[in-house]
Amino acid sequence: MNNVEKALKRKLNDDSKMAYPDFDEMWNRMEQTGHTAPTLTDTFDSFTPHRHRNWRKIAIAASLSALLVAVPVYAAIHYNWDNLLHGRSGIETALAQNLGQPLEQSVTRDGIKLTLHTAIVDENRTVILYSLEVGKRTDNEFWNVKGVSLKNAAGKSSEGEYSFQQWDEKNQRYNGYFESDWTPQQETENVRLTVDHVELTSVQELDLPLDIKSPQTQTFKLDRNGLQDMKVQVFKQGKDKLMLSSAITFDSSIPKEWDNPQIIAYKDGKPVNPQSGGTFGTPGENGEYTAQQYFTKEDIPEGQTTFKLQYAQTEKSIHEPLKFDLQLSKKKMESGTIKSVLNTPLENGNPNFMLEQMIVTPTQIRVTIRSKEKFAMLPYQKYFLSVNGTTLEGSRWSSPDQEHDLNTIRFERPANLVITKDTPITFTGKYKVTTHSDDKTPQRLADISEQKQTLTTQIGGYPVKWTYYKQDSDLFVETESEDTHFGGINQTHIGLGKERIIGKPITANFAGDGNNKAVDVYKNFKGKEASIYMFYYTTDDPEAETTVPLQPLTSNSKVSK
Repeated sequence: MNNVEKALKRKLNDDSKMAYPDFDEMWNRMEQTGHTAPTLTDTFDSFTPHRHRNWRKIAIAASLSALLVAVPVYAAIHYNWDNLLHGRSGIETALAQNLGQPLEQSVTRDGIKLTLHTAIVDENRTVILYSLEVGKRTDNEFWNVKGVSLKNAAGKSSEGEYSFQQWDEKNQRYNGYFESDWTPQQETENVRLTVDHVELTSVQELDLPLDIKSPQTQTFKLDRNGLQDMKVQVFKQGKDKLMLSSAITFDSSIPKEWDNPQIIAYKDGKPVNPQSGGTFGTPGENGEYTAQQYFTKEDIPEGQTTFKLQYAQTEKSIHEPLKFDLQLSKKKMESGTIKSVLNTPLENGNPNFMLEQMIVTPTQIRVTIRSKEKFAMLPYQKYFLSVNGTTLEGSRWSSPDQEHDLNTIRFERPANLVITKDTPITFTGKYKVTTHSDDKTPQRLADISEQKQTLTTQIGGYPVKWTYYKQDSDLFVETESEDTHFGGINQTHIGLGKERIIGKPITANFAGDGNNKAVDVYKNFKGKEASIYMFYYTTDDPEAETTVPLQPLTSNSKVSK
């Protein structure tokens, strides 16, 4: 396997280690700056730079959203799912318990065969396992199934979709799965699954003569396959970390959501693993594809490291839709499903966040938390369930059609975990992040020039260093604190009222990520001084936690069918 294939397989398959642009937060910022209408038609959750919302199904649609699951044609329910279903132990559990619904339907277009093998359907989600047979392929080519949707007889489409696939070398086919928040409203329902089209992409690379010592914006002319140019700027992050901030401009002829460009560092001919916290696909002001990637300095030493731009190029596309008429049923799951209405505060004496409902199915446990205010950020960043002594770690999940004041925490259910309505279950939230929006004190930046200048102020009792300088015609403002309990400043603006100027964030930090450095840029800044205001800042308390008993049912709870 060559380095190109390894790099792309790492990008596509190591999804759990990648961070994705928080489009919720972008919408919130746009509202702050007055760039959006008062009422949004998109039901996104709140957007805060230090809040990690699971937008994989939307933000990285370019590389993952069309990648359906495949299983071998023979006895799909007995296939070894250990690698493919990493992080989906509940699905493996359901398959092991024979709770899958056989489908075995195939459609062939231009020699490409897509087969749906098994459906797992319960009150929490619908998962469909599939295989994709494409014949011969080269190491740097990848087939993608794009635009998958479920639609019931009433014409309502599914939301909250996610899909993943990987190459099965032994059986020479792709194996994958498609997951949706949609579930039948009754025991059995007729639906149509549609695949919009299937594409063949190849991995391409371009040399990138990047100087990691230069703080200046570096521009590279690409002029290849619809890629016009690329701007890269290197920022120091603490003592041993570098952030590569990039923006790529495309021409109108290329479907840029499928390009997935990223910078690959090679040391001694081998790709270097980047650090966690990178983001990909955040749209720039003029539609650029922007990304932030982090590397440890010692991993990319000068003189021993080369850089390349890696991207996917569409080679072939089958645009005729593939359609499957299915009858999906959750009957097999009903005996193992428990619905509990909780109505319990997340924190004692704090009615701003209420644990609303818990749904236990054979594959998953979901806990919903409703906030008093729309777009409110959950105060805790890590979530656990103790189920009769077994600890499960959950993740936050957001769907495009989800209510703005509702948060869903999902816990995969492992094998051999018996749960009844009397099983002790306790919810624990850890690592508290608090938002502070009451500090409206301006920071005065004087004698602004190309020379970097710093000043240190106290914000909420924490020392915060401000570094500001001009580069070309742009003003850069960096903020950070040596105290790790300071979470960071989300975004700044110059002046007040309608005349205020909003800084554009360069960094994309997430709540609880341990990185409190933020960088804003003010394009075409012409002054010599400025009064900088914060929208808000956050503080971190990694040791804080809250514990809430969910079962056996409390006096505030009840079981619903």
